[in-house]
Amino acid sequence: MTSRAQAVTGPVRALTEGPVHDTWEPEPAARWEDAFLSGNGHHGALVFGDPNDERVIVTHHTLVRPNGGERARPPRLADELPALQDRLLAGESTAAESFTDGRDLQWVQPFHPAFQIRLRATRPAEPRRYRRSVDFATGVATAECEGFGSRVFVSRADDVIVHHLSAPDLDIALDHRLPGAPHDLAVGHGAVLTPEGALLTLRARYPGSDRAYTGVTLVVVTGGRTALTPPGLRVTGAKSVLLLTRVLRHTGGAAVRHPDGPAVLRQDGPAAHEPDALAHARALGDLLPDAEDPYAGLLARHTALHRTAYERVTLDLDADPAERALPGSELLGRPDSPALLERLFAAGRYHLLSASGMLPPRLVGLWTGDWNTAWAGAFTNDANLNLQTASAAAAALPEVTEAHALLVQRQLTDWSENARAVFGARGVVAPAHTDGESGLTYHFSREYPLHLWTAGADWLLKPLVDHDETRGERDPRTAHALAQVALFYEDFLTRTDEDGHLVVVPSYSPENRPANASWGAINAAMDLSAARHALLTAAEYHPEQADRWRALADRLPPHRINADGALAEWAWPGLDDTYDHRHLSHLYGVWPLDEITPYDTPDLAAAAHRALELRGAENDSAHGHLHHALVAARLRDGQRVAHALGQVLKGDFFHASLMSAHYPDRDVYNADAAHTLPAVLVEMLVQSTPDRLVLLPALPAAYPKGELRGIRTRFGAEIDLNWGPHEATAVVRPTRTHRIELRTSSGTEPLDLVAGEERVLALGTR
Repeated sequence: MTSRAQAVTGPVRALTEGPVHDTWEPEPAARWEDAFLSGNGHHGALVFGDPNDERVIVTHHTLVRPNGGERARPPRLADELPALQDRLLAGESTAAESFTDGRDLQWVQPFHPAFQIRLRATRPAEPRRYRRSVDFATGVATAECEGFGSRVFVSRADDVIVHHLSAPDLDIALDHRLPGAPHDLAVGHGAVLTPEGALLTLRARYPGSDRAYTGVTLVVVTGGRTALTPPGLRVTGAKSVLLLTRVLRHTGGAAVRHPDGPAVLRQDGPAAHEPDALAHARALGDLLPDAEDPYAGLLARHTALHRTAYERVTLDLDADPAERALPGSELLGRPDSPALLERLFAAGRYHLLSASGMLPPRLVGLWTGDWNTAWAGAFTNDANLNLQTASAAAAALPEVTEAHALLVQRQLTDWSENARAVFGARGVVAPAHTDGESGLTYHFSREYPLHLWTAGADWLLKPLVDHDETRGERDPRTAHALAQVALFYEDFLTRTDEDGHLVVVPSYSPENRPANASWGAINAAMDLSAARHALLTAAEYHPEQADRWRALADRLPPHRINADGALAEWAWPGLDDTYDHRHLSHLYGVWPLDEITPYDTPDLAAAAHRALELRGAENDSAHGHLHHALVAARLRDGQRVAHALGQVLKGDFFHASLMSAHYPDRDVYNADAAHTLPAVLVEMLVQSTPDRLVLLPALPAAYPKGELRGIRTRFGAEIDLNWGPHEATAVVRPTRTHRIELRTSSGTEPLDLVAGEERVLALGTR
């Protein structure tokens, strides 16, 4: 019987008095997109929960398929840059289209799944009282019915996929045959009996490459009998079965069944030799506790890390207990329900944490069941990665920030090569796309001249600066990177306009173009904001060079307000706006920066609001709607926040797994909506700068009562916020002594905070 035919009625769930921290379904997943997810930022697992044909798709952050991107370098165009600048400044609006070395578009190496663990019941039965669920607080995906139990989690403590089954009779195998897998993928299987039960291996080598990966699964059988059935094994009469799985990326020759090379492993890139599978099996066996229940011991070590992180922040929107008890797929059919927003907030935090470790989340987080992953499953730095990680500092997930910092740190050398090759400059320039291995700029084309984009390093460093402000300590890695960005601007910002202002030329506003010019232009608003912010922030981190960098920032031109009264996407006279576009790059000064605010720059804020009103949704990308909501929240427009949220909640963007899609109608698996939504909900309730606290700036009328606990601020305090129809209370727990400005609907007042002294603030909500 297939999964699709196994729809059964699940047990009635008890009504809850608070928001739930799990989701559930009454039938197994029929599509990999609906499989429940677990991950530790290294390994990922997609769990179907089928009692008769259980499948767990295994992923790993390092698994990217060689496609030529591993050898690609940035274009060497620095010698041609002065001529391009001359032509653009002379009014030749299409000049940048020829600023290339003539190469075809080269995608970064695409992310792909490793294989699936297949567990077929040798005596299939009709499931009764079936239920599958995933517990956000523990990361355990569970499936249960009469005669079957499956529990899967990916350990943050031991970096291993743990799968415990209560099923007496099973055929077990590692299967690489997933959608889109190359037909000429060289695959070798191994199966040997061990004292614990058995060892299964799967080795795959990419076509035309010496790069490969190996999956190692130790099968621990309690009771019963184990027999080899190549390429897998059969278990009969077992009391329980425990599987421990890891994936190893490496280089090597043809796939073989019994590798005997030295065990060398680097999880940040290919290793020098093929791994010794038996040695890794012994390492997996060493993880097993001596206790009678090894699963419980493994889970306890993992939960100590995962639960602590997940439970730091919670959101309660006073939802109907009956709706809180619904399965996720049914709740998704109630887009106006506060219970849905509660659950998506919880799921978003869970998935973001689970996808972040050695790297931050990709476009697909850490999960895919298809080798043909959209947009290569890459890290897209001109919007998507930054949106997905937007809640990390405020919503207390330093694990996500550290993963982000590791990506930046590993790639700084490549960023330096980008600056030299394309611009002939010192310092660093970040790429718009990366596969996690290379930070070189090589993905660009005529319509996407991403090699011209200079704002990326500032945007990628902004979350790290926010984190430093939150904890009150400056990371030397961030300080170093900021100095490198400032050095780039010293060399790059050499042209001036007739008023003596510096000119950013060439300039690019992702991924848009002026209505009357080409993509490579002059003075994109995002580039101006990024240059100003990077120079001023670098000056704060490096006082010895502050005067020089602040003077450079002061020479940048102001933003331009166009004939429609809107903040112009290009501050260069004569460049007209293109309004119907998914990106809101020109509003970078509003969010994530604090350059444009209703409090400090009201005229610019009004122009930014007008630009937001005029912005179309273009192709209804989820990231565009939620980016719109983040900007609206900063501009105190709760109605616009609600509308943008509604476009996503009512657009069928979420799978039953509560992972999201890029387009409406669940088209193209993509983590943007899932991971960004918590940031939107935080921003509409609490905003902070190093000197300001804004409470309830953009609360939609649909959520008149609720509680947000555990939010961190950039002035060093933790906040719990309760609100109702007429009044609200905020409890502020500062870690630093500081005077800030408090902004509420009632007005503005100074607030003196003393480290260690709790402050309780009573305020109105209207």
